[in-house]
Amino acid sequence: MNATLKKYLLVVGIIFSQAALSNSVMAGQTNVELREINQLSEQGNQAAALDKVNTYLSSNPKNAEAMFMRGVILVELGKRDEAIKAFTDLSEKYPNLPEPYNNLAVLYADQGQYDKARKALESAIKTHPSYATAHENLGDIYARMASEAYDKALKLDTSNSRAQNKLAMITDLFGGKRAVARPATTVPPSAPASTVMPPNSNAPTVTPPATPAPTAATPPVAETKKPVVVETKPVEAKPVETKPVVDNQEQVVIDAVNAWADAWAAQNVDRYLDSYAKDFKTPGGETRKQWEAKRRDRVSRPAKISVNLQNIAVKMESQTSAKVTFRQIYKATGLDANSNKTLNLVKEGSRWLIKQERVGKF
Repeated sequence: MNATLKKYLLVVGIIFSQAALSNSVMAGQTNVELREINQLSEQGNQAAALDKVNTYLSSNPKNAEAMFMRGVILVELGKRDEAIKAFTDLSEKYPNLPEPYNNLAVLYADQGQYDKARKALESAIKTHPSYATAHENLGDIYARMASEAYDKALKLDTSNSRAQNKLAMITDLFGGKRAVARPATTVPPSAPASTVMPPNSNAPTVTPPATPAPTAATPPVAETKKPVVVETKPVEAKPVETKPVVDNQEQVVIDAVNAWADAWAAQNVDRYLDSYAKDFKTPGGETRKQWEAKRRDRVSRPAKISVNLQNIAVKMESQTSAKVTFRQIYKATGLDANSNKTLNLVKEGSRWLIKQERVGKF
């Protein structure tokens, strides 16, 4: 890989490396000026890098590598329209290069123009059928288009369990999946203002539904036959004694679920994984180690994640087990999905941990 091209762009969550350019017509064109431009860009001095690459192109208008670098720099400066034009011009002058099409798909997908992104990726694949990155990115585009369609179906019919399950499958696939690459395109961590994701300050705040107070005072049977026995203090004392314990346990469970969602939204992977019990039932039947590796990747990759839990309900099944249901609103760059979720928690020592996690109908 040319040192000058050591940058990355994102296509719908896939980190794209310009390493492939070393196999293209640009191989061997790297010179001192381009290395200096790249160094300026890597140091975060994008304005100076743009000035320098523009000057270079005025003398070398057909240098594909410089044209490509200019497009990347424009993306990092947040000049999306100019970047689209730059990569379009490059693809017209060098139609056999898949990378410019790939980066056009980056920009179109970031704007939600998935059909244009799809066409750009198909052009990349047409020029290089073995271009694996474009194939995977195209799959992601189709998944996002499907996510939008399922979400629309649910808005039209909230009881559509099939759409809920399919949307949940897509959410789990991306569940924290790949978002913005590190070198600040229009949506990376270094340019949060351009990111379409809600900030982590919108991380979940779970509000438990009001729990009706127990009604153990005067059952109908007691009134008709033995009012004195039913209304004695021992009978009334029972709910008074147990109610605080139940409520307290429910709140502890809710706090545990909140902590899990907060860790997810904050992308604190260790704290997130620590929310699961040792005997957690992995959804795909894989080993705990395989599941953790998968979740670590999906939680850590996005630039930002928002996980909002709504309509939470707790059912205490015993002193050491509880079932929690809620509506999960998950958002990441390019993905916005709602789904029902059920967590089965067990008490280990003083902590409530997730033993099973299910998506779909309660």
